Amino acid sequence: MIISIIPARGGSKGIPKKNIIDFCGKPLIAWSILQSKSTELIDEVYVSSDDDEIIDVSCKYGAKAIHRPKELATDFSTSEEALLHAISIIEKKIDIDLVVFLQATSPLREKKDIEGALKEFRTQKVDSLFSAARLEDFFIWEKAHDSFRSMNYDCKNRIRRQDVEMQYVENGSIYIFKPSILKKYNNRLGGKIGIYEMEFWKTWEIDSMEDKELCEWYFNKKILKSINNYNIP
Repeated sequence: MIISIIPARGGSKGIPKKNIIDFCGKPLIAWSILQSKSTELIDEVYVSSDDDEIIDVSCKYGAKAIHRPKELATDFSTSEEALLHAISIIEKKIDIDLVVFLQATSPLREKKDIEGALKEFRTQKVDSLFSAARLEDFFIWEKAHDSFRSMNYDCKNRIRRQDVEMQYVENGSIYIFKPSILKKYNNRLGGKIGIYEMEFWKTWEIDSMEDKELCEWYFNKKILKSINNYNIP
């Protein structure tokens, strides 16, 4: 079976109750659930949370709940810990072929993106995959001691932007992996890794109220009008 897992802990500091704040008329997490449920290739949708309110909202929109222990939902807990816990619970009932891991705070995705990512996973014959966007017009620097140095080009031998070798930014929206990969590497990515390319505007995610405003603008402008085929409660 192909399942979707959406981790969503309740202790957000930047935006209180971030995973269930109103976003374009629905709780934020509802969109990731609905995107998963509208994808025919996904058999079941799960939400992993330590928060009863998040679980109640998620179940309302058709997800199955995984009650996450509080010790796996701290500020220092990783998504991998939540995913491993969820998989250990789910595998008691069903066999899992693939996991589609979606971040609730990355709502700028469409049904076609999840379907496209699953198609690329099969086509590229990979063990894990992440969604990404092209960095077509970025010269990237990092701090080095008391100065800075160029990373994706040589600033001392400056070239045209269009001649910089193509690079990609991991956008955090979609991850797909075989359960065995997560168990072996304790990482969502491992083995042969592939990518699914998305538009750059879908890279934005919600960590602040300013992010929310920007994502709402894109969602209303580019996504909301195309979701009339979703089964929205």
